Amino acid sequence: MKLNYLLLLTIIFSINQSYSQNTRKNERNDIGWYNYFGTFKLNDKYSIHSEYQLRRDNFITDKQQGLLRVGLNYQLNQKVQLRLGYAWIETYPYGETPLNGMGKDFTEHRAFQMVTINDKISKLDISHRFMLEQRWVGRYSNASLSSEDQFPLLNRFRYMVRLQMPLKGDKIDNKTPYIAAYDELFIGFGKNVNENIFDQNRFGLVLGYRFNSSLRIEAGYLNQTLQLGREVNNRNVFQYNNGLIINTNFNFDLTSKKEK
Repeated sequence: MKLNYLLLLTIIFSINQSYSQNTRKNERNDIGWYNYFGTFKLNDKYSIHSEYQLRRDNFITDKQQGLLRVGLNYQLNQKVQLRLGYAWIETYPYGETPLNGMGKDFTEHRAFQMVTINDKISKLDISHRFMLEQRWVGRYSNASLSSEDQFPLLNRFRYMVRLQMPLKGDKIDNKTPYIAAYDELFIGFGKNVNENIFDQNRFGLVLGYRFNSSLRIEAGYLNQTLQLGREVNNRNVFQYNNGLIINTNFNFDLTSKKEK
């Protein structure tokens, strides 16, 4: 009797594995993300956030995506920051299966609301970032069009946890190297969510150096697991993108100039 149960379980497991493989298509890409982040402090409560991300396929040779984002920060207290903003994104056909079903590039306009909570345990800095996005993603109603004629609304929730600590001393101060790791989960929701309730996940591990209060640079490894919002031949498509990330972070204090 036990042998029969074991045989039945083996058959069910084999069928499940075969079904999962047949309904899922896995692809891999080599990516390079090269990012600028700039913060302009207006006073103790308000600052302006700016960023541009140049995202490339095959590390650097081919286009993947360009992202421009701006926002207004409000420092609620020492540990909590709020941000409202807008992003413009241009996505290009890359890899084996383009994100757009017609193999075209497309534009996305995005509004977002964000809360970041910072904490510290001994030498370890911990941050939690919660973000809501309203995304108007360009779409072509037919292949003969040269530009998008539809912009349906997609909603997305994001949560990121980041851990960082100095490689010398007790805190990340001027002329201090540090190490950081982060993971971010993206979840789609709403009537236009389609296939990707799970949208993507990003994991990064970087080495950084704080030159002074105005400049930090980070470089390291990035892993992006992404699910397309559509099926291809009745199969869900997952991208496993691995590569390089470089972040350049600037902080500009405009309050000191006003005081002078």
